[in-house]
Amino acid sequence: MPAEQTTGSLSDLHKMPAVQLRDSLRSGELSARETAAHFLARIAERNPLLGAFITVTAEQAMADAGAADDRFARLRKSSATTAGPSLEGLPLLHGMPLAFKDLTDVAGVVTTHGSAALEHKPAPADGALAAVLKAAGVISLGKTQVPEFGLTAYSENRIAPPSRNPHASSRSSGGSSGGSAAAVAAGLIPFAPGSDGGGSIRIPAAACGLVGLKPGRGLVPSGEGAADAAGLVVAGPLARSAADAALLLDALVPAPKSGYLDAVAQEPRPLRIGLSLDSPWAAAFPFAPEPEALAALRAGREMLEHAGHTVTEAGIRYDNRYPDAFTTAWTAAVGNARISPQREASLTPLTKTFRRRAQQRSGAKLDESLAFLRQFTRDTITQYRAWDLMLMPALAQTPRPVGWFTGATHGDGRWPAADWAGDADDDYRRQCEFAPWSSMVNVCGLPAVTVPVYWTGGQPGEGLPMGIQLVGPEGSELLLLQVAAQLGF
Repeated sequence: MPAEQTTGSLSDLHKMPAVQLRDSLRSGELSARETAAHFLARIAERNPLLGAFITVTAEQAMADAGAADDRFARLRKSSATTAGPSLEGLPLLHGMPLAFKDLTDVAGVVTTHGSAALEHKPAPADGALAAVLKAAGVISLGKTQVPEFGLTAYSENRIAPPSRNPHASSRSSGGSSGGSAAAVAAGLIPFAPGSDGGGSIRIPAAACGLVGLKPGRGLVPSGEGAADAAGLVVAGPLARSAADAALLLDALVPAPKSGYLDAVAQEPRPLRIGLSLDSPWAAAFPFAPEPEALAALRAGREMLEHAGHTVTEAGIRYDNRYPDAFTTAWTAAVGNARISPQREASLTPLTKTFRRRAQQRSGAKLDESLAFLRQFTRDTITQYRAWDLMLMPALAQTPRPVGWFTGATHGDGRWPAADWAGDADDDYRRQCEFAPWSSMVNVCGLPAVTVPVYWTGGQPGEGLPMGIQLVGPEGSELLLLQVAAQLGF
């Protein structure tokens, strides 16, 4: 459930909803310096256990916060009113702390891409996502943990401790935005941008009990996907509530398309929602959803019906050629990554295997796969049009133990991991069975949101979170956030 409103002392800043924190910064009730200092102290205290951050840029953050406070002071001085400073000159997210996953270039900070096979040099300039959010006024506190090149549904690599789930430190926070999700869920930052090419926002959001929104293709002009031939990757918000996600989305989306926060509390019209457990991975990797996933689906259905929506069973037919075509498109970029031959031994087994296979494929094979995925998109969207939204579990299994996918032994707390001997194909199969309803949404370019409707301990915040995923048609980002807000998130 979203954080409660708090008038709070400085010691409670991390409990504030992002919207309330933003308002306190813009009113002058809080300074950017004291806010950044509070969250940096939280990171210093909690990150050694969580592994959410790879790099903490405390000195730069405090300098940037000071500059934000100076700007605020100049506006206060120049204001002609006595009611307080004019807000016109303040950016939307003035003084708001956040962090970027370590696939995003931030000027002067190393971008590791989660890989020991790359030289770790400071980025010469901000990437598109960092530039957009810095222009909106954010204060970057550092870079968060990712899997190597963002390839996997868990955030473990060979350069830093794994990202752990704040609700159970033996469990993974998911991936590839796992460090960002863990940081938000643990109150190390109020919200975070993630990127999603096959579930990389929604998977960790579901694992950590957050609202995670994957916008539709083309809405946010600042994804991460170098050489993303299939157009899979898009940036979006990880947050503790729909309102907080809407605030961050407003900063990501250029006007006049923004305005999500102003409208997120409006009640959506009664919707026809199709419930489906069908997955395009089922033929290649037969799976059975765990009881907790089905319990979350039942809880989500009951909540949606109680809110006035009609939920009916939906049988969706997916072409069983999908797994091969998606894998070809998903791994094409790693085949082209600039890695010196002498460093390739430092790659994880999964990256090494899929890089070799990508290099062995012909260009014609990639073109054939992309053509198939375009047809898959047309066929799938045609079926989805019978309903306003599609409903399915967010994940088929509870958050997995750290090291479970890879066979690495850092699940016992040791670092670096003693063993990465796991089989790459078994690793990939486990990921597809863990999150079988994620990647086809990227292929289709549709918006989707995950909402944490169920906890294995019986009450919100108890045990492990489990969620539902709602998928909407093109342009339905606001509707998805409104439904999430309507359900109490």
